[in-house]
Amino acid sequence: SDTSAHYKRGAEKADGGSSGGRSGRSGGGLPGVSASGMGLRLSQKFVFLLFLSGLVTLCFGALFFLPDSVRLKRIFLSKTEIQPVTVGSGSENDVREHLKRPKEQGMTSAKGETGTKGKSLSRKPSVSHEATEERLAGGKAQEDLTLSRSKTESASERATSSDRGANSDTFSYQKFRGCLLKAPLGRDNGKPGDPQTNERREKVKEMMKFAWDNYKRYAWGKNELRPLTRNGHIGNIGASIIDSLDTLYIMGLMEEYNDAKEWVQTNLDLNSNGEASLFEVNIRYVGGLLSAYYLTGEELFKNKAMELGEKLLPAFNTPTGIPRGVINLGSGTIWSWGWASAGSSILAEFGTLHLEFVHLTELSNNPVYTEKVMNIRKLLNKIEKPHGLYPNFLSPVSGNWVQHHVSIGGLGDSFYEYLIKSYLMSDKTDDDAKRMYYGALEAIEANLVQKSPGGLTYMAEWRGGILDHKMGHLACFSGGMIGIGADDGAPEKRQHYLDLAAEITHTCHESYTPTKLGPEAFRFDGGAEATATRLSDRYYILRPEVIESYMYMWRLTHDPKYREWGWEAVEALEQHCRVESGFSGIRDVYTMTVSHDNMQQSFFLSETLKYLYLLFSDDDLLPLEDWVFNTEAHPLPIIRKSCLQDETTQDKTVSK
Repeated sequence: SDTSAHYKRGAEKADGGSSGGRSGRSGGGLPGVSASGMGLRLSQKFVFLLFLSGLVTLCFGALFFLPDSVRLKRIFLSKTEIQPVTVGSGSENDVREHLKRPKEQGMTSAKGETGTKGKSLSRKPSVSHEATEERLAGGKAQEDLTLSRSKTESASERATSSDRGANSDTFSYQKFRGCLLKAPLGRDNGKPGDPQTNERREKVKEMMKFAWDNYKRYAWGKNELRPLTRNGHIGNIGASIIDSLDTLYIMGLMEEYNDAKEWVQTNLDLNSNGEASLFEVNIRYVGGLLSAYYLTGEELFKNKAMELGEKLLPAFNTPTGIPRGVINLGSGTIWSWGWASAGSSILAEFGTLHLEFVHLTELSNNPVYTEKVMNIRKLLNKIEKPHGLYPNFLSPVSGNWVQHHVSIGGLGDSFYEYLIKSYLMSDKTDDDAKRMYYGALEAIEANLVQKSPGGLTYMAEWRGGILDHKMGHLACFSGGMIGIGADDGAPEKRQHYLDLAAEITHTCHESYTPTKLGPEAFRFDGGAEATATRLSDRYYILRPEVIESYMYMWRLTHDPKYREWGWEAVEALEQHCRVESGFSGIRDVYTMTVSHDNMQQSFFLSETLKYLYLLFSDDDLLPLEDWVFNTEAHPLPIIRKSCLQDETTQDKTVSK
């Protein structure tokens, strides 16, 4: 706000100066009167020229020193010329997942209800509500599901056959499938042998269908559903649709998946003029479309992902190559969040692009995407890190840290997540990512990891050397992150990392009380033990991070407590968040008489329900040997370069 106020004052000063110049000239020469009679004295001319040169200097200074051209547009153009589309919001709480989270959306608001402004984009009407209601009433038989999926799978077969004549510069879907170690959906779609576990998995699937059906009935094409008022949240770019594509497919909800695919084909508009969060568009839209393509082979999703990826490239047009956080997808204009300190970029935003951009290079054979994210890495390796830590704010102009605030929760979180996942996704060949991740983890353990008086392990925040003994719900993803990285650090630290991951996941579970849902942030000072001490931290907006760690810890240890904790969360969601027309966040997790926030977040469909479904599925449904999940839970395949470049791979029979 200080920055925007500064530019506003600059504009007022410029306007005032030009106004003074006009009044000074208004007494000048009249027609037919000699210049000697009405001319300016030499001293007046000198003052006028001095003023004029100052005005010119001011104008040129504005052109060269304002951070980006959008500042000039905001000063000199009418407000109607810069309309927001609502792809990420401009409030600090909207940065995740960080920002992952409140993230209301990529092309929408950021994860949180407080998000945003928006100009709805026009779209064609899609499937009628009447037809939807008929389908809801009629249900569908299992053989219809099988037939629907077989039709979709025929698309991957078509993609496979079309690859046969492709040249070596074209991505081969057949080769990609041949390089997977296991079938993506497992032997029997991940169906568990234990009847109770299968019953719980079916319950999660029913929750997804209920959430989707109400979204389709009341908010189709909008970014998110408001279940209490039964209408859509701001924005017509279908965030809930893109975020749900892979979840619907994985769960076998094929009729719903096909409706979503039809909407993408006929209604997804990537040429919107307005404000879009680079981070949110990348993790939700690019990630969601890439995942849908890799699972189904539908060229539609690949083409949309590549088209959108190209539209994000102008965000990197800065002196350092560190992208700004906000972009107009139509014009390519970029700027920084108004609340970000001194026009800085956010670590969890510019550090959460690597997975998707590497895949864009794979699909397009265009190295520019990988070059952009590798340039970010080079700069981060070059600059000094305080105590080995990565602060949350970096100037895209100077390439220096702006503040020394370090957090594994909002503003920082997914940067660290993408380091270890970049290493895993590279088939463990990206040694730079490995070195950066374990170096950062060592610094985090030395400076941030704390033990409470009650014996709970948590990650504090670091503010210029002073610890703030607070942990956000967003930071609870770190249990799963540390778990999946346990095998690839120093061998003697493997068990230590698994223990640390389990301890952090346990701490986050302890914050889930008494409603069995957790607050936005909880503290460990003043006698508090994993408790929200401020009213403003007591809300729960259907966040996935704790359940995400349950899923990873189950896969890594098969300790049955993680499935029990997941089922506790399912029962709590049903009791406190399920309303007549969808699911809603709640404002206070410490009262059993809940007050709803009237928002069914798109990440509830993409992450929370997907992680629960995987928790109650066999490990061969999206096996971790083949897939990594982006920070919006969109599965992306491990890139096995040696296999993809092997000419004999093309001839392998893929029956997966």
